[in-house]
Amino acid sequence: MPLTHILAQMEYDGVALDVDYMSELSEYMTQKAEELQAKIYEIAGEEFNINSPKQVGEVLYEKLNIQLKKKRGKSKPSTSVEVLEELATEHPICQYLIDYRKYTKLRTTYTDALPLLVSLKDRRIHTTYNQTVTATGRLSSSNPNLQNIPIRTEEGNKLRNAFVAEDENNFILSSDYSQIELRLLAHVSGDENLIAAFNSDVDVHSLTASKVFDVPVEQVTKEMRYKAKAVNFGIIYGQTRYGLAKALDIPAQEAQNFIDKYFMTYPKVQAYMHNTVAFAYEHGFVETIFGRKRYLTELLSPNRMIKEFAERAAINQPLQGTAADLIKMAMINVDKAFKENNLKSKMVMQVHDELVFEVVADELEQVKTLVKKEMQNVADLKVPLLVDINWGKSWKEQ
Repeated sequence: MPLTHILAQMEYDGVALDVDYMSELSEYMTQKAEELQAKIYEIAGEEFNINSPKQVGEVLYEKLNIQLKKKRGKSKPSTSVEVLEELATEHPICQYLIDYRKYTKLRTTYTDALPLLVSLKDRRIHTTYNQTVTATGRLSSSNPNLQNIPIRTEEGNKLRNAFVAEDENNFILSSDYSQIELRLLAHVSGDENLIAAFNSDVDVHSLTASKVFDVPVEQVTKEMRYKAKAVNFGIIYGQTRYGLAKALDIPAQEAQNFIDKYFMTYPKVQAYMHNTVAFAYEHGFVETIFGRKRYLTELLSPNRMIKEFAERAAINQPLQGTAADLIKMAMINVDKAFKENNLKSKMVMQVHDELVFEVVADELEQVKTLVKKEMQNVADLKVPLLVDINWGKSWKEQ
């Protein structure tokens, strides 16, 4: 309930958008889509409706006679992104189709749409935050959704660059919890090795790779770290050997060996997973470390796939749900600290594990210190909560 007032204020304040920049970005997206369209038509040897799955399928599988590596049990091969990605390394037209869809979606969803939602009164965008929509307890954002802008991509950075401080002398500051769900996994599982990894100065993915591959940390290669990172995050979501095999493009047995080594390294993580699923079956729910429950009636389903989804949700909910609780608690504490210090700076957005602020120039150092302190000290866990702070003239990742 206390958060309701804070969200209402954030909705009222909104966030400034550089409409002129968005217009330029829209032209850029249009140009990229047109260039890709020309390449697609050239390879196809004809013009067709690229937005029609039926026509795309006819061009790929009938005219160009492209063969799928794996049969998918359908009478007609799919033109989904998943299938196109599978074919992209051997057939350039498939990658062009993926990129064409990407630029078209970015333009229609963001660069063309967001400027139309800017208020004529204050030239700012006002989203709506929902506290009780997602099953996990995370906040969601609607009309428009500001939480689904691509992250860690060139295009996502271009879009974030449009979110600016209204006064050109001020700053946009982003504060993001680092690896929060993995840290919470260490806390709830009580695994000594994982706790030690987070309490040391060594990168947790490198340390996991070092233990799984049985090499010193300094000898961990990029590929080893990449695989360790995939399994670290995959475990959080109850990933199976088939899911990991697909993510890393390796045989299922190799993925299983990797998971087995991981559980030998972090045995209490496996125990946490088994115990949590057993608890869910016995009680019908799981809960965050603060006691917020999520009921999982899907566990009673006769459908195996639905049941397995519920088991994965049981494993992840105490982690993702606790992360959601923590950032809401942090928002309350940050808001209180802002008021106590009579700051003019404002919290303007919340995106999953990230808070975004519009900061008055002469308050920058104070806000950086205060936000980091409140977010990192929101709860006393077995591992430290770390926050990455970035700031600039826009929301673009620094």
